Amino acid sequence: MTAPPLASRALFDRPYLLLSMTSLFWAINIVLGRFIAGTVPPAALAEIRWVGAALIALPLARRQLSRDWPVIRRHLGIMLLLSLTGVAIYNTLAYHGLEYTTALNGSLMQSSAPLMIGLWSLILFRDRLTPAQLFGILISLSGVLVIIAHGDLTMLTHLAFNPGDVWFLVAMVSYALYAALLRRRPAIHFLSFLAVTFVAGAIMLAPVTVAEFLAGRRVDPTPAAFAVLAHVVIFPPLVAYVCFNRGV
Repeated sequence: MTAPPLASRALFDRPYLLLSMTSLFWAINIVLGRFIAGTVPPAALAEIRWVGAALIALPLARRQLSRDWPVIRRHLGIMLLLSLTGVAIYNTLAYHGLEYTTALNGSLMQSSAPLMIGLWSLILFRDRLTPAQLFGILISLSGVLVIIAHGDLTMLTHLAFNPGDVWFLVAMVSYALYAALLRRRPAIHFLSFLAVTFVAGAIMLAPVTVAEFLAGRRVDPTPAAFAVLAHVVIFPPLVAYVCFNRGV
């Protein structure tokens, strides 16, 4: 992935900082997804997110797309698979899960991502977690559990799970597959990669969004809804995905 020139170089070459920023933006996205549940249906929220992000990314990536298009066409299969797992499935199921579960439970599910990515990498590429990586994952999961339990681990015996947790966990399985497959993405500019995956994901979501609309689910046009939509169009898809893909 090609780095931008000069001004952003210092940030763009710090993977751990980039991945930490990604976690921050995604944590905010979980909270806002829970906050807006019932006001904006999940498929509509995901569709608005990716259509808006695509409309921003396409003009920025115009020159890079023209140059990278032959490579994109040769690798269209993996590009579409990345769009399906990391854009269409993950976000829609996550937002659907947040209609039934809490933001804390969503965060707990999201903390399982490193372990799931490790499992997908083992299945697909025969990669094995090193002892240090496994130890780091266990520390991360333990920290989340301590926070949720407010320092009293006996509270975990009363932690209630519901179908929303299952939907969110399935979403994380899909996203972990996306993350594991990122190593197979073609060697194109990061703007080209984001623009193509955003557009493809939005197209994939269109039938689901139409079906949701025909089922009677509508966006409630409140000021809070518009504020959340403005945030989810810019930060989780654009800023966070740039940080994540560059960090990986």
